[in-house]
Amino acid sequence: MTSRRPCVLVVDDDVQILRYIRRTLELEGYQILTAVDGKVALEMMERETPDLVILDIMLPEMDGYSVCERIREFSTVPIIMVTAKGNDDEKVRGFELGADDYVTKPFSIVELLARVKAVLRRSRTAGAAVTPAIYRGNGLEVNFASRRVTVDGRQVNLTPTEFNLLQELILNRDKALTHSHLLQRVWGPEYRDEKEYLHVFIGRLRAKLHLDPKDQRYIKTIPGVGYQFSV
Repeated sequence: MTSRRPCVLVVDDDVQILRYIRRTLELEGYQILTAVDGKVALEMMERETPDLVILDIMLPEMDGYSVCERIREFSTVPIIMVTAKGNDDEKVRGFELGADDYVTKPFSIVELLARVKAVLRRSRTAGAAVTPAIYRGNGLEVNFASRRVTVDGRQVNLTPTEFNLLQELILNRDKALTHSHLLQRVWGPEYRDEKEYLHVFIGRLRAKLHLDPKDQRYIKTIPGVGYQFSV
């Protein structure tokens, strides 16, 4: 039985770039959907169920940040943001709104393909339960089989990457995990030096678990080393 081809929604108002990405990804075996603005992209998200969204930031009327925020209201689909702005503040903003990765224009198609494969790999890993166990402690409950997280009885919606990070921390609780360890285990070996990713996603996890940014409950910062999950 032939497996379903991964479906990618590409959103960009530059028709030439849109065609180039579409042609390249189709040659790699992906099914492609396209949209030239944020409104069309959101309408398509309501009708289709893509496995990944490649989202340009500079879009007419509704920019990519707004589209990302709207998508995160109803979906945990992985999102790669594409930006011509290379400064860290813009990247962090995208992560904080729920993006999983980014590429900066001008980018090589080899880089984009590597990012697509890495994000989809993490997403597929997210669908496989590590252990059919439930973790409970200090008001936090994590069901690894159903990937359901609650804090004090209230459900917390995590993206696949956020859940994978929390899962790695919990399964190694009371151990000091280095930045490199977490990046390689959650993102993949090609991300081992991307500390910026980790800092932002730890901040997102703490926020979703309703912790003050300085609160070390659950996730402790080990200065110069990394992070530790401890109750």
